Amino acid sequence: MTCMARPQLDSWLLCATPRSGSTLLCGLLESSGVAGRPASYFNRRGLHDYSTSWQVSEGAGGRISAAYVRAARTAGSTPNGVFGGRLMAESRPELIADLTTEDDRPAPSDLELLRLHFGRIRFVHLRRLDVVAQAVSWAKSLQTHFWHPGEQVEPGAEAPHYDEELLGRLVETVEQFEAGWNRWFTEQRITPFEVTYEQLAADPLFVAHEVLDFLDLELDEGRRLVVRDRQQADHVNARWIETFKSRS
Repeated sequence: MTCMARPQLDSWLLCATPRSGSTLLCGLLESSGVAGRPASYFNRRGLHDYSTSWQVSEGAGGRISAAYVRAARTAGSTPNGVFGGRLMAESRPELIADLTTEDDRPAPSDLELLRLHFGRIRFVHLRRLDVVAQAVSWAKSLQTHFWHPGEQVEPGAEAPHYDEELLGRLVETVEQFEAGWNRWFTEQRITPFEVTYEQLAADPLFVAHEVLDFLDLELDEGRRLVVRDRQQADHVNARWIETFKSRS
């Protein structure tokens, strides 16, 4: 396939949970120049900023409107017309509910509703096998307000400190999120392309190329994928993981 060939899809969504490596994978796929510009366009916390940037009105009550989705698809598409988006577990029910409210006639399923707004759509499911390590990374970010290099740290940050109760809650939350994804895929008869954080961390370029193959997208001649993010785990993560697992 060349850059002039018609892609075999219109959109794809990365279905993920916090601290699962989604930013790394999104950056890699954006650097392809053919897989859209995947980001969390449907996270409630970012709706106002995106709406302002795109000069589109938010739906009533701050909901995601059909006009907002159209603007997101424009912003999140590469020149070949492919849209890429990141959909976190907590945002999926909100997106479905908002789009259901927008439509005069209810779609027969969530998948049909998404097809109505996103066209020919495919799904990539990214999960982390070591849920404790994921919870540790999440807890550190919640405490320090540091999520990704280059981002501004919000006020109220704390020094990282071991909080077993917090870690336990986050482990449970991740497990609930993943159960929700799996249940939804089954209900909607969706077979996503499965990726694990562990695979991605070990060989990010290989995994990104596998995703592109799943999407039936090829790089333009001479184009190379770029790793824009780096692993943030350190000795603090390792110590917390060991401590939590020893007490579980």
